[in-house]
Amino acid sequence: MAVEFAPAESQALQVLTIVALAPLVSGFIAHVEARLQGRRGPRVLQVYYDLAKLFSKETLVPEDAGWVFVAGPIFAFACYLLVPLLIPVLTNFPLPLGYMGDIMGGGFILGLAGFSVALAAAETNAPYAQLGSSRAMTFGALIEPSILFVTFTVAIITGTDLPYFQAAASRASVAAALRPAHLLAVLAFFLVVLNDTGRIPVESPASTTELGMIDEGRTLEHSGPLFAVLRWASSMKQLILYVILINVFTAPWGLAGSERIGSVLLAIPIFIGKAMAVGVIFAVIDNSFSKLRLFKITEFMAAAFLIAMLAVLVSILGGG
Repeated sequence: MAVEFAPAESQALQVLTIVALAPLVSGFIAHVEARLQGRRGPRVLQVYYDLAKLFSKETLVPEDAGWVFVAGPIFAFACYLLVPLLIPVLTNFPLPLGYMGDIMGGGFILGLAGFSVALAAAETNAPYAQLGSSRAMTFGALIEPSILFVTFTVAIITGTDLPYFQAAASRASVAAALRPAHLLAVLAFFLVVLNDTGRIPVESPASTTELGMIDEGRTLEHSGPLFAVLRWASSMKQLILYVILINVFTAPWGLAGSERIGSVLLAIPIFIGKAMAVGVIFAVIDNSFSKLRLFKITEFMAAAFLIAMLAVLVSILGGG
């Protein structure tokens, strides 16, 4: 008789997978980018060493900062712990808490995490941190309509916007995955992921110029364990967005079809392999394009919105 995970155990394993392996994916992407640039680059496990080093250091709080400065990173980390409960990380069947929120709910939690980080940065009264916070919130507001229209497309195609059912619709057949409305929604969400992970053409993750920073600018005043929490949370956010892109929209295969321990554990390396493959694509994009000028970023986001809106129109007119 095959040994099975209890539903609650499978759900906890999904969260643990995101928490434990998010730094690995970030380290792998950084290593691939360095190789593409002809450099030796950091070790794949370097992010883990950096986090351990930061947790051993002292936390310095700016003189003008209040409790929000400390609570913001912790609250954001907690938000990123909630999202894996709602999306198909390892299983293709809904787990007990998988019905508690749809794609809109997951997007709201991610937005709440970003808001808490921006609020913590604004609390410092430091010019560069406030500048990065203001830019992040402005560009975030511009990309939200694209997420809404992607959600509408999913709802029209599947009759629901629950991530598990959208993944099931994509797995149903190759024809279902290649529907024009579905492909347009995938492209729009891909552009959203580029924006939300701070990648070129929106932002250069390796930039050290304060005036050009957006996401990285919000963390300039944090140090020690708080900075470690922010770095860890950023890696988790990136991997969560990859999960949605892979396991909901593009390649929802390789997930466990039962609660047998072997099936669920096998889904972990398959998922990480797919996430690293997506990371390679983003690394190639980072090394193939130049960062847009600040005021040109709005045009990039407008393109994502138009593609998402076109996906809705195509699905209504028969392309779904």
